[in-house]
Amino acid sequence: MIKLFKIALRNLIRFKRRTLLTTSLIAIGVLFVMVFIAASSSFNNIIIGQITDSMLGHIQVHKRGYMASIDSLPLTLNLSEKGWKKFQSIAEKIPEIESISPRIKFGGMFSNYMDSTNIRINGVYPDMEIATIPLLLARVKGGEKTIKKGEILIPELLATGLKVKAGDSVVVIATNKDGSVNGKQFRVSGIIESVTGPGGRDGYIHIEDAKDILRMEELEVSEVAIRINDFSKLNKINDQLTKNLSESKNKKGKPIFDIRTWEKLSPFYNISKMIDIMTIFIKLMLIAIVLVSIMNVMIMAVYERIREIGTISAIGTMPEKILVLFLIEGFSLGVIGVIIGNILAGISIFLMNLIKITFNFSRQTGYVLSPELKIGDIIFVSVVVIVMSVFATLQPAIKAAKMEPVDALRHV
Repeated sequence: MIKLFKIALRNLIRFKRRTLLTTSLIAIGVLFVMVFIAASSSFNNIIIGQITDSMLGHIQVHKRGYMASIDSLPLTLNLSEKGWKKFQSIAEKIPEIESISPRIKFGGMFSNYMDSTNIRINGVYPDMEIATIPLLLARVKGGEKTIKKGEILIPELLATGLKVKAGDSVVVIATNKDGSVNGKQFRVSGIIESVTGPGGRDGYIHIEDAKDILRMEELEVSEVAIRINDFSKLNKINDQLTKNLSESKNKKGKPIFDIRTWEKLSPFYNISKMIDIMTIFIKLMLIAIVLVSIMNVMIMAVYERIREIGTISAIGTMPEKILVLFLIEGFSLGVIGVIIGNILAGISIFLMNLIKITFNFSRQTGYVLSPELKIGDIIFVSVVVIVMSVFATLQPAIKAAKMEPVDALRHV
């Protein structure tokens, strides 16, 4: 076998131009695929982080049935204080859960005493919300980055439309669960940008103020946002949480809690999946490049070396060894192309990180693309390329192995 490797490498060296062309095609294919995988993965991670760390959290928990009516923010489908404490006790037993934040969400009217418009209010405990949604305060572009009692963070849309600025006094009016109306005066502490664009209407107040407006005698929770310490374990923790909470049932024997990951809450998940599909198509293009280039080279090698094949057959070389010889040549071309391609990909990604390519998402600016090569991707792409290199060599190798020595020697 070692001798066959030596002969195969010698043959590749003999035909330098052909070998160089083939390995170049493979290396370029590997280079582009690895750079695309690294860049698209970095883009995905940045945007997912922006969405989860600015608004959603990694996982959300609601009372079953709430999500079906979420557009109206129904107060009748809030978790009771007993339900909230039950969830809190279960969540505290899962070490992978880093923080949780209960929210009271409701719709209301926002007024600057002259004009009014509708607003969606999020009542939160500031410390818990910031621990769970660490980029929340980064969205505050005007005023103070605080959520104190008696203060409100208002969305930019309302601030612009009603000409309200930080420090102004405003009123929030809401309909309570029993149908009565109540209002409360607030001081605008800051202006907050929307993650999803200029049309956002979400404002933030302290959860105690939300209880006052809605005249709640005890805490009722619309949703709970959850942050985990290892995002790669998202589905595992979601399954564990679902299992632990499944024992809590209502009077009809159905689970009280509805647990959903960010994937089921954000439309960007569909874009993320599209990027994954694009990555698959890029990989298929790489396979096509490898197949065509290797097969073309090996077919030409067989036709150019017919007399050589006839000679080695005539001196007693078994057809199986001729077959293996050509397969080794294809294998060697794949390995060399993969090594060069991965080296070029590493250099390219290093330069991309050095240059610090930036892009904007929605109204957020200054995101820096930070692509990195993952061992799993390197191994996967390398193995696929090498296997396809051997596979592409198979048909020409079989053809060479089946040649009759007499006919081959007669070939001119």
